[in-house]
Amino acid sequence: MTQLSRATSALRLWSRPSATPLSGRVDAIDLARGVAVALMILSHGIRGLVEYDQMPEWGLVPLHMVTKFSSSLFIMVFGIALGAAFLPRVGTDDWPRYRLKLFLTGFKVLFWYKVLTVIELFDGVEPSLIVAALLYEIFPSFVEVLGFYAIALLWVPFFLSLWMRMPLWLRLLSPLLMVVLAESLRAWDGFSSLPLKAILIEDEELYTWGQLTRGPLVLIGLLIGEGIRVTQDEWRLRLRLIGVLAGAGVLCALVYGVLAFPEFQRSFYNLAYNVGKHPPQSEFMAFSMAGAFAILALALLGGRALALLLKPITIIGSNSLQAFIFHIVVIFVGFRFLLGFESTISYGYALTLTLILVFATALWIKTLELFRRYT
Repeated sequence: MTQLSRATSALRLWSRPSATPLSGRVDAIDLARGVAVALMILSHGIRGLVEYDQMPEWGLVPLHMVTKFSSSLFIMVFGIALGAAFLPRVGTDDWPRYRLKLFLTGFKVLFWYKVLTVIELFDGVEPSLIVAALLYEIFPSFVEVLGFYAIALLWVPFFLSLWMRMPLWLRLLSPLLMVVLAESLRAWDGFSSLPLKAILIEDEELYTWGQLTRGPLVLIGLLIGEGIRVTQDEWRLRLRLIGVLAGAGVLCALVYGVLAFPEFQRSFYNLAYNVGKHPPQSEFMAFSMAGAFAILALALLGGRALALLLKPITIIGSNSLQAFIFHIVVIFVGFRFLLGFESTISYGYALTLTLILVFATALWIKTLELFRRYT
């Protein structure tokens, strides 16, 4: 490496995020988000209707095991959307309006989180427990991801302003630094409020998504979102980004293999049973992130052509909040409360209903889109 190239590399490490805006909507982001939501619907639909002991071997491994990609992928795409669409607005005249939009979206998500909390718990749960869930004393399991997003959208606007001032080397290190912070707080015994601890770093007694334990995935998404903007007009650079994502997926898969060796069968079943998901443990996260990176790489490689080929999934990804609301209402009000399908139907029947629900969700979003367009 010449002296000039070393100096150029050093300058890049101190560079701030690119402010290059997107030239249009990126279909690959909608596709990746849609895959995450579709996998979540598949997991929720089956677990909402049948118990683990009703699932056949192939239903647990590999089908239910593969749905574990969704948790990491969903949060990464959240960060990607922030990095791709909102980050270039920071510091511009439009930023106050976009910052307010993020805040208002956070309150909107919070509203639906509380509504869906009642919907998840109203059938067969004491009213006092529903009130406790609304007051953050306990947490629902199926809709808790919305609680994570609602809180994240309240601090993200401030963090984006800080992110734009950070040099590249610090942005690259930031996910690791947040992991260190989360682990340090987990080892600290000074929390006087268990719900607060759960909201920040998760706790075994309360099922929730920690802001600091899942936050590194948001930061990784911010980096990927920046890469998508920078490479939007350069296919060779885009291929490099795809290669980096694919390499990250392979690395995570290798880490998972080392952690799971030699008891892969035990590990697969643990994944299917959500062992290591809350609070996040290394084996689960390595597997989940391996799948998430692979899906992101394939979505970017396939681009618009793949997004059109998988149009129903892309439609779901274009409005993930409506997709989430619709599938939770159908599962808990339609399937469980009105039709009485909870633990009363076979696994095959539950799987068929859930696959239909995936396409029905896409149809619902398209119907809403057409309704808004012509009214």
